[in-house]
Amino acid sequence: MAANDFTPPGLNRLHRVLSGYVQRGTVPGLVAAVAKGDSTHVEVLGRRDVDRGEAMSRDSIFRIASMSKPITAVAALTLVEDCVLRLDDPVEEFLPELADRRVLKSPGSPLEETVPAERPITLRDLLSFRAGFGGVWNPDWPITAAMQEAGIAPAPPRFSPEPAPEPDLYLRRLGELPLIYQPGEAWLYHMPLAVTGVLIARASGRPFPEFLRERLFEPLGMDDTAFHVPPEKQERLVSAYRVDPESGALELADPGENSIWSEPPPFPDGGGDLVSTVDDYLAFARMLLGGGIYSGTRILSRPSVELMTTDHLTAENRRRGGLVNGAWDTAGWGFGVQVTTARSGLASVGRYGWDGGLGTAWFNDSRERLIGILLTQRLWQSPQPPDVAVDFETGAYAALAA
Repeated sequence: MAANDFTPPGLNRLHRVLSGYVQRGTVPGLVAAVAKGDSTHVEVLGRRDVDRGEAMSRDSIFRIASMSKPITAVAALTLVEDCVLRLDDPVEEFLPELADRRVLKSPGSPLEETVPAERPITLRDLLSFRAGFGGVWNPDWPITAAMQEAGIAPAPPRFSPEPAPEPDLYLRRLGELPLIYQPGEAWLYHMPLAVTGVLIARASGRPFPEFLRERLFEPLGMDDTAFHVPPEKQERLVSAYRVDPESGALELADPGENSIWSEPPPFPDGGGDLVSTVDDYLAFARMLLGGGIYSGTRILSRPSVELMTTDHLTAENRRRGGLVNGAWDTAGWGFGVQVTTARSGLASVGRYGWDGGLGTAWFNDSRERLIGILLTQRLWQSPQPPDVAVDFETGAYAALAA
C-alpha cells in the first residue's frame, strides 16, 4: 500500500463496522474494496452460502444488478467514438420499433388518449433515462398494468415469474405501448439502458454479450464479468438472499449452485443482468477514474468519460422523475450514473456511481481519487441504500489520510 493514502486506524474502523454487519447477520457475507491511486484495501468477510457455510473469498462472484448500467453506457459511448452511433441521432434507424411514437396525454391517462411525439428518441435520451419510457410505480396508471401484462415492466433481474422476452420481442412489445412522457421530458428508470443493449447489438452487428467481452471485458481483464456463470466458475457464485417481510429473517432467493445465472438469459439486459467480482469492477472503476484508460489500455477518451459523469438533468426532469422523493436535491444523472451536485455529506461534488438492488454499491470520487465498491448478497429492500452501504461509504472517506 502506498504511504499516506489511508490511515491504519481508519481501515481498522472500516473493518470493524463491516464485520459488525456480518456478525449480526444483517448480511451473510461481503467483499468490499477502497482504492486510491495504486493503493487497494479489500475486506473479505462472512460466507458465500449460509446453509453450506462456505467462506467468502476475494474472487467470489456477485450479481451486480444495476451496477451493469454504467458498463452498458460505456459500451454505447465506444460506438459513438467509432462514429457508428451519434448521441443526438434518432435511434429508430436501428430500433424501428421506436419510430413514430405516440405519447400519453398525461402519465395516468387511458392508453388510447395520446398525442404525437414531439421528436424522435435519441441515444442521449436512452443514456440519461429521458426516453419517455421506463419504470413507473403508480399502480393506478393504466400504463403500469400494460407494461406488466406485456412482460416488460422493470423487476429485480431474473426474479420475475416470467422471464423477460428475447430482445426483438421486447422491443416489439415496447413499441406497441405509448410513451409515458415526451422524449427528454422526464427521468424514468431502467428500461432505456435495457434498450441500449439491443441498440448496441444491432448497430455493431454482434450479440451484446460478445460486444461487451471484446470491447470492455477482455481489454480490462474482467474475466469473471458476464451475463451468466459457466460451470467451472459456479462454485464461486454467492447465494442470494432476501428479507422475509414478516419475520425479518433472511431467506434464499437464488442459490449459488444451480443458480438462475447458470445459463445465458434469453434477453441479456444491460440495465441489470451482469455478474462480476470486486477486482473486475475495480478495473472498470479505475478506467473511468483514469479518464478512460487502464493499465495502458484506452477504452474511452477523457472527454467521453467527462460527458458520461456530468449531470444532464434539467429543472423539468427533476420535477417529474426520480426513484424517491428528494432524489435530485443534491444529485443528478449522467449516462448510467448518479452524480453528486451539492455537498451534503463526505462525498465531493462530482462523485458518481450507482448501486445494484441485489446487494451492491459503487462510487468514484474524482476529487479525492477514491473508489469504493461494496458487494453483498442481500437484496436491498428499497431504493434508498441500506445502512451497510451508507456506513461503508462513510468509512471509506473517513479512512483517507489526507
